[in-house]
Amino acid sequence: MRIAIDHRLSLTLPEGTGQAVFHLLLTPPSGPTQTVESWSVEGPGIGNAGRFTDGFGNAAHLVNQLRPEGEIIIHVRGEVTTRDSHGVLGRPAGEPVSALYRRLTEAAKAPEALYEPFRHSRENRLSICHALMARVGEELGLPEEPKEPQQMQADGGQAQVQEVAEAGEPRPPAADYAQLFIGAARALDIPARYVVGYRLVDGEDGLHAWAEAFDEGLGWVGFDPYAQICPTERYVRLAIGLDAETAPTLRTVPLAEVVQVAKVSAL
Repeated sequence: MRIAIDHRLSLTLPEGTGQAVFHLLLTPPSGPTQTVESWSVEGPGIGNAGRFTDGFGNAAHLVNQLRPEGEIIIHVRGEVTTRDSHGVLGRPAGEPVSALYRRLTEAAKAPEALYEPFRHSRENRLSICHALMARVGEELGLPEEPKEPQQMQADGGQAQVQEVAEAGEPRPPAADYAQLFIGAARALDIPARYVVGYRLVDGEDGLHAWAEAFDEGLGWVGFDPYAQICPTERYVRLAIGLDAETAPTLRTVPLAEVVQVAKVSAL
């Protein structure tokens, strides 16, 4: 699938700011599940930005702004060709060792009651992760309606998307689902990491978050507890980290409120 992305970020810094630094994770990688056909990041100071690969393997920009005034707009546009691998990413070259993602963080924690039933399970790691995904959905709320009636699991089986138990109640953001899954997986000694990216869903903002867990046989496998599926060709990976705090699309110093709108469409 070929996907077009138009992502706008707007921010206003505190009055009287003499200097500001922006750290951007807004450049998706090409890899086993996607190929970046074209991509641009536009905004004040981008032309002189420092470009580097961070400790998680993400492509980053570091922008220094002197005496910024008024609203600042960062505009990201591009096209990506995606492939459905039933959630399996594998072992992309150049990434940190999977053991890094066993590290516990304050943002990605899970109550013992959520993961304890799986601690002595005889199921394989992949089956446990699918069960954890379902358990997180039960804990935080299931989708209101199935976006895709059936989704291939990473092991080739079928998983039916479940409907929300109580319609009408607002659900937490996707980041909360991802971090709860990650915390539960790490508590079971399963390496798991946070993914921020884009998801093609009609009528919804395209910015999204999900998780990936490491399986010794398959490598990294994606799990989206918010949608209760493994990522499909409708997903575009942007950046990874230990949790949402280590993989923000934009971090500013001094702190500024950031408003983001991402439009994602199929070509």
